[in-house]
Order: sequence, then structure tokens, then C-alpha cells
Amino acid sequence: MQEYLAAIDAALEQILSRNPLTPHRVLDAMHYSVFAGGKRIRPCLTLAFCQLCGGDPTTALPFACGIELVQTYSLIHDDLPCMDDDDFRRGKPSCHKQFDEATALLAGDALLTMAFESLSQAELPPERVVKAVEIFSRLIGVVGMIGGQEMDLEAENPDTRPDLDTLRTLCARKTCALLQASCQLGVLAAGGTEEQLSAAGEYAYQLGMAFQIVDDILDVTADPEKLGKPVGSDAANGKVTHVTLLGLEGASQEADRYTARALSLLERFPGSEPLKELTRNLLHRDY
Repeated sequence: MQEYLAAIDAALEQILSRNPLTPHRVLDAMHYSVFAGGKRIRPCLTLAFCQLCGGDPTTALPFACGIELVQTYSLIHDDLPCMDDDDFRRGKPSCHKQFDEATALLAGDALLTMAFESLSQAELPPERVVKAVEIFSRLIGVVGMIGGQEMDLEAENPDTRPDLDTLRTLCARKTCALLQASCQLGVLAAGGTEEQLSAAGEYAYQLGMAFQIVDDILDVTADPEKLGKPVGSDAANGKVTHVTLLGLEGASQEADRYTARALSLLERFPGSEPLKELTRNLLHRDY
């Protein structure tokens, strides 16, 4: 994982500094948010699945960077006053607080655009790159991450509060979809089979559900300094979460079940023990 992180950070640094003509303020905002201390879970999954499927992880770096650029753009936009209105992210002022709302909006737009540029530069067979762009654009679009964010906003309306099934659909789009793209792009980079592509996507779904439930729990129980942002924001925004519907104990049990399913899916990938350890650690994280 440390090797993956070093490679990802070096590649992101190169991407964000390679165009000297970029207006400096928006580039500063992009760099600030990308290097604000994220865990890099998603791009690491891209490299991990590439390696598990017999590929060279370095060939998947453009895909991994595209994933992280989209992850960062989504967080910048989520924090805006018109969305979740969060002043802090990872213990630092949110992008719109460090700069301003207009710059934050442009920085997010630029990161999304740059993600596709990164994918296009992968030195892989063209058909793999095209397939990666197709999967990526679908899972981060209106039937994936963007659709999930819209459902999340609608869920704040007292007249449209979600039940458990609706909440699961919301999480599948808002949280799981980008994780699915992360894992499946790694399989594609390695030239993996359709069976591996399907298993990677299902693993990411189970992992994403567990991840979101733990996020819901941490919003109630975490130390704000460790979490890097105030706790209780879900309740303050009137959001329905797994904790709202199941209670802390019920939500914890649900996260355990999803994690167990994720671990069972990794049995299909020889050499996945490090990824199993990461999966367990994400269940028991405290930030």
C-alpha cells in the first residue's frame, strides 16, 4: 500500500503541475484539495486489482489518478453551501473556505475534466481504454454517483425521507459506484476476464455499503479531531442514515455483514490477503 501511495502521489503531482499556462488560483485550489490528506483508498484499489489480475500496477496509474481526481472533485462540490455546507474537510478548511465558492466550483469542474484526460493517456490497448471510459463515465454519472447525490439531497426533504431500501439504493450510487469503477478499472488495465470484472464490481459494492454505514456511525460517535470535520452533520442536515433507521448496534451489524460478503468475494482472487486486511481495517476505522 505504501508503494501504491507513493506512486499515486507522484503521478498526481505531475498531472497537477504539467501545464504552466493554467490560471494559478484554480490550479492552487485543485492542488490544495487533492493533497489535503485523503486516504487514497480508491486509486489504491485500482492498482491492487490490476496486480491481482496479473497486470503491472504502473500501467494502471492513469486510471487510478482519474479515480482520485473525481473523488476530490466530488468532495469539493459536496462541501459547497448549496450542497452539504461543510466548512472543514480532513481537518482543513474546505476548498470554498480556503479560496472562495466560485474558485471551488471551477476547481471541481477542472478536476472532473482532467480525470478523463488522465484515463486517455493510459499506455494500454485502445479497446481497454475505451471500455474504461465507458464504465467510468457511467458509474460517476446520473445513474451512479451524481444520481446518488441527487437522491441524498432529496432525502433531506421531510416529505421524501427514504426507507431502508431507498437508502441502500442511494448508497449504492453515491458511495459504491466510484468504488466499483476503481476496482473494475484495475481489472481492465490488467486485461482481466469478464468474471473478474464482475467479481471486482460486486466486491466494491459490498465494501462501499460497509464503508458508508461506518461513515454514518462515525458521524455520531467519532472524535471530531480524528474525523477531520464536525460530527453530527447528518442529523443537523436532517439526513436519514443507517443509524437513523437501524440504531448504532443494528448499523454496526449491517456493516459486519457487508464486510463478510466483501471478504468472501476476494477468495476468487489469489494473493488478495493484503486487500482482505484493508477491507477489515476499513470496517474498524475511527476516522
